Amino acid sequence: MPKIGVVACTNACLDYFDHDYDIRILRSIIHLGEEEYLDHIELKAEEFYRRLQSDAKLFPKTSQPPTAEMIKTYESMQKDGYTDIIVVTISSHMSGIYGAAQVAAKSVPDVNVHVFDSKSVAYPQAKMALLAAEMAEKSKPVKEILDALEDIRSHNHIFFAVNTLAYLVKNGRLSNAQGFMGSMLKIKPLLHISKEGKVENIEKIRTFKKAVKRVVEMYLEETKNLDVSPFICHAHNKEVRDEIEAALKEADPNLKEVFSMPLTPAVGAHAGPGAIGLGYIQNR
Repeated sequence: MPKIGVVACTNACLDYFDHDYDIRILRSIIHLGEEEYLDHIELKAEEFYRRLQSDAKLFPKTSQPPTAEMIKTYESMQKDGYTDIIVVTISSHMSGIYGAAQVAAKSVPDVNVHVFDSKSVAYPQAKMALLAAEMAEKSKPVKEILDALEDIRSHNHIFFAVNTLAYLVKNGRLSNAQGFMGSMLKIKPLLHISKEGKVENIEKIRTFKKAVKRVVEMYLEETKNLDVSPFICHAHNKEVRDEIEAALKEADPNLKEVFSMPLTPAVGAHAGPGAIGLGYIQNR
């Protein structure tokens, strides 16, 4: 009988979820000056953002998990009896992890590895991995699981605002970066993750406060009359997180819960301190 295992990359921020599933994590490496850290294991979110805020000259970079580590993960799961492995990765437009995971799969021919491009990051990616693990525990077939992940992928959206574009531009994560150099880095734009999984600018806004307000406005406009589960992702910005949650509950007094989570260092290295994301997954 098939035994299906689940893997996610560190960008899903699964370390900040409470769950009992055996989800293996492919961890990125965080570079701060001359020092290197394994995401979350050696450098957690709160300490990461504290260091960035205390040293303006400290610019983080990331390296994706080595292919050799991916192979070790697959081989370890094969030894644990898994016949199939579903790997849920960050958007292939944001990182090379998706391609590397496919390459690594070819080195482990005795287990079926299915690499799934989430076309997203953080909460939606995490929900895909958690759903895959839940369905695997119920002995659902691989195709049914992948179809369910496709449904989440097609019915989620994230809007977000950043304090500076410097991190996204310098790390090459902003798809339409032309025109944002020099003084334009001072703007606080409204960004989103497109259906293709790209980080794109929607509107140019001059202050972070106005950008956050516009994020909430666009979220409310898009989710009107939809049954959705909202979420907030933040780069150590609990104050603005609370403001957004209050605004959502004011707009919808029946709203019971808004899930919130910190962005792990591997994601925060590109978003920058204080970044805030508001999104939803449509309930189906």
